Amino acid sequence: MTPAINAAKKAKVGFTLHEYQHDPNSESYGEEAAEALGLDPAQVFKTLLVSLTGHKSPLAVAVIPVSHQLSLKAIAKAVGAKKAEMADPKVAERTTGYIVGGISPIGQKKALPTVIDSSAGNQTTINVSAGKRGLEIELTPQDLAKLTRAQFANIVAL
Repeated sequence: MTPAINAAKKAKVGFTLHEYQHDPNSESYGEEAAEALGLDPAQVFKTLLVSLTGHKSPLAVAVIPVSHQLSLKAIAKAVGAKKAEMADPKVAERTTGYIVGGISPIGQKKALPTVIDSSAGNQTTINVSAGKRGLEIELTPQDLAKLTRAQFANIVAL
C-alpha cells in the first residue's frame, strides 16, 4: 500500500488500481502508463512540482494530461504566485515522499497548493500515479480534487 492508496481508502473514495510492468528505459512515465494500460492519453495525468516565487508556499503541484506540457505562467497565475519554474527532482522527492516517475498528487508528506488542468472535467475518470512507478489509480476528477484540496484551471501550454 502506498500513501496515495491509503488516503483514498481513508476518505472512502471509489477508485480502481491499474498495475503494469514499468520499463526502466522509458523516457516518459505518463505516456508509458497510457500505452501499457491501453488508455487514452487524455485520461492519464502526470504530476509535476513547481517552485514558486512570490507565494507563501515554496512549491505547488500541477496535474496535467501526459500528452501536454505545463504552462509555467498559467500555474503561477492559478496559485497567485509571481513566477513558477520546474522544481528540482530531489526537492520534489523529499517534499512529497515519492520518487520521480511515481509521484502521486494524493497522500504527499506535505499538503501543497494543487491545480488540476480543467481538461480533467471532460473525463468521467482519470488516472494518476498511485505512488510508485507502474501503479496508477483511477478516480473521478472531483474525488481527486477533494483528496488534494485542488482547484481546476487551464494550466497546459497551448
